[in-house]
Amino acid sequence: MARTVWDSTVGKKTVMAVSGLIMLLYLVVHMIGNLKIFFGAGEFNHYAHWLRTVGEPFMHYEWTLWLVRIVLVVAVVAHAVSAYQLSRRDIKARPRKYVHSKPRASYATRTMRWGGIILGLFIVWHILDLTTGHVHSGGFQSGRPYENVVDTFSTWYGNLIYIVAMLAVGLHIRHGFWSAAQTLGAGSRTRDRALKATANALALLLTAGFLAVPVAVMTGVVS
Repeated sequence: MARTVWDSTVGKKTVMAVSGLIMLLYLVVHMIGNLKIFFGAGEFNHYAHWLRTVGEPFMHYEWTLWLVRIVLVVAVVAHAVSAYQLSRRDIKARPRKYVHSKPRASYATRTMRWGGIILGLFIVWHILDLTTGHVHSGGFQSGRPYENVVDTFSTWYGNLIYIVAMLAVGLHIRHGFWSAAQTLGAGSRTRDRALKATANALALLLTAGFLAVPVAVMTGVVS
């Protein structure tokens, strides 16, 4: 039964919608955590340490954090695989391009594919930069995320990569949230306007919230 659902177009769209909402929830929580940087190095570093001790003593050190990471990896892989297979299915169903193209779709809709690729590459870079420190500039300091964040956003390329990725996040959320709502049956003629407004608000809020950190470092508010 699970294989039958997965093989269907509706099943793949449902997997995309659910995995997308899981990642959206994570982004909201992650943004709130990022904004703690405005309260100083002590509080931000303490928050990062707390993430590793959530659930103690029932959960061992970092177990909860690794559980969250596993759920996120599964969501990202499921989302990417579903998107790729749906795209290939769409191409096979329409092998020839239309003679007259009508750009009815929004910019976000037309760039969802490239936006997803940009975000996938950014996730890899972000982990290597601020989690493992392999591509970090200025000397990675384990257990001191405040200093690492300031180091990253003190470089022009660190800011450029992050800003481009966050703009892609905003566009992805703007279309993806509304699309997920339609797939899961939440959309209707009376609710579509509210859903689109919610999608726009979420995209704007998350983009602004994430960009606030590099802007603060660039302007010296956080140093």
